[in-house]
Amino acid sequence: MSRLAITTVGDPVLRTRAEEISPEELRSAAVQTLIDDMIETMRAAGGAGLAANQVSSLRRVAVIEVDHNPRYPYKPPIPLTVIVNPTIEPLSDERLLINEGCLSVPDLRGDVERFASVRVLHLDREGKSCETVVRGLTAGTFQHEVDHLDGVLFLDRVRDPRTFTTWDQFERHHKDAFLQRIAPYAA
Repeated sequence: MSRLAITTVGDPVLRTRAEEISPEELRSAAVQTLIDDMIETMRAAGGAGLAANQVSSLRRVAVIEVDHNPRYPYKPPIPLTVIVNPTIEPLSDERLLINEGCLSVPDLRGDVERFASVRVLHLDREGKSCETVVRGLTAGTFQHEVDHLDGVLFLDRVRDPRTFTTWDQFERHHKDAFLQRIAPYAA
């Protein structure tokens, strides 16, 4: 396994929809190595997820994991999950406002409205069909990664540009209010 370079905002690959992976391609050594490298890269960078676009690959695959993440101490645990060819279905109209950051947009955060609960239909890394139902901040994490695969950045979903903040200023001025607001969704 090796760490991959994380592509940052401005690179056109982040604005390009990733392409579905065939079962044969998913089983290939190249894609399995990509998945392993994405996991290592996400963990090393302290991310909660990483989409293939973020490492300059236009394959429709993302990895997600939250396990005592110091960058996101308020996020509930998410076991390592590989999602291939995912689609998202909202389970209700309920939405929540999440202050999000992104490894591809260093040192910037902003408020994004997300569906509070979603069903994610996807393949796992072995090609098995999966249905994952998630709620709250975890639902936000899955939506964020699927957005990447669609060529959408969290920046595009911020409705009020006054919510943009650096990580340091978020910690200093906004974190407490955010944690209070999302407490019902953090479990």
